[in-house]
Amino acid sequence: MKINVEVDCTPEEARRAMGLPDLTPVHDHYIQLMLSSMDKGMVNPEMIESMMKSWTPMGEAGMNFWRGMFDMGKRSGSE
Repeated sequence: MKINVEVDCTPEEARRAMGLPDLTPVHDHYIQLMLSSMDKGMVNPEMIESMMKSWTPMGEAGMNFWRGMFDMGKRSGSE
């Protein structure tokens, strides 16, 4: 037997239903810090790449996996 349940709610409603904290103020503050650092020239492309690698599971291997997935998607979309 297979049962499907479809829930129609906004991300905010889902967050509240699961009891997760609202991190919007933290996110907004972080974005402002990143933007001001970029405006001052304190962030270079190498720093951004390093930061992205630390966010992905398995570091460099994870980045290569996602890069390959996007490349395959581009190739299949252009045919």
